[in-house]
Amino acid sequence: MGESSVKTLETRTDVSSPVVVETETRPGSDRTLLARLRVPRRPRIWFEILLIAVSYWTYSLIRNAVPEQKSIALANADWIWGVEKTLGIAVEQSVNHAVNSVTWLIVGMNYYYATLHFVVTIGVLVWIYRFHPGRYAATRLVLFATTGVALVGYYFYPLAPPRLMNGQDFIDTVLVHHTWGSMASGNLKHMSNQYAAMPSMHIGWSLWCGLTIFAVASAPWARILGLLYPTATLVVIVATANHFWLDAVGGMICLAFGYAVSRTWYGSMPHRLPRRPEHTGPHPASELLNRVRTRR
Repeated sequence: MGESSVKTLETRTDVSSPVVVETETRPGSDRTLLARLRVPRRPRIWFEILLIAVSYWTYSLIRNAVPEQKSIALANADWIWGVEKTLGIAVEQSVNHAVNSVTWLIVGMNYYYATLHFVVTIGVLVWIYRFHPGRYAATRLVLFATTGVALVGYYFYPLAPPRLMNGQDFIDTVLVHHTWGSMASGNLKHMSNQYAAMPSMHIGWSLWCGLTIFAVASAPWARILGLLYPTATLVVIVATANHFWLDAVGGMICLAFGYAVSRTWYGSMPHRLPRRPEHTGPHPASELLNRVRTRR
C-alpha cells in the first residue's frame, strides 16, 4: 500500500499553471456601446442646465406652433363636458363657482397655478441631482418622455379649457381677480396656445414630483407632502377652470408612458437604481470624440 502511494506520487505529471497576464481595464470597458450608454452616470451641472433650458424652449416652441383650431377645440370641449355629465363627474363648474366666492383662496390658487408648476418641478430635479445622482438620469427621462408625448396630444386633440367654452357659466378667475403671472389669461395669453388643455401637464408634472418624492424620500412628512402636492394641483386646475377632470387622466397616462420609457432604457424603475452611480469612466460620446481628435 505504501509503495503504491510512493509510485503514484513519483509518476505524477507536473502541470504548470497558466500564466495570467493582468491587464488594466476600466469598469464597463467590455460592454457594448449601447449598454454603456444605458448605465446611469454622474450628471454634469452645466450640461443639465443647458439640456433643460433647450428642452423647455423646444417644448414651448412646438406647443405654441400647433395650430389653434378654435372651432375643433370648442367642439371637443363640449364633447368632454357631455361625457363627464354622462359619467356623473361634471362638477367642475360647481367647484369653480364655490372657490371663486372666497377671494383669498382663489387668488392663492391662481398664483399656485402660475408658479408652482415650474418651481416645484425644478426643485425636485435639483434635489435628485444633488442627493440621488445615480437616479437622476432615469428620473429626468421620465419627465422628458412624459412632456414629449403630451405634444402629440396637443397636436391631434386640441381642447379648449372650461373657462373658454361657449354657453357655459365658467369663471375665468385670472381675469376676474386680475392675478399676475398666468400664461392662460390676460395679456400673456397670446404667448401660449390656449387650446392645449389635453393632457394636463400640471397633473403630469406634479404627479411626477409627488411620486418621485414618495419613492425616494426617507422622512414620512416629506412622503406625505409628495402625495398631497398632485392632489392639491388637481383641485387647483379644476377650481380655476383651466382643465376638466379628464385632462388630468390624460396627464396620468402620459406619465405612465414616461415611466415605461425610462424603465425600458435603464432596466429598472428610477427609485430602484443605486443612489450613487457606478464609476464607468468617460462617457462613450466623449471617448469617441477624443478618438476622432487623436486620429487628426
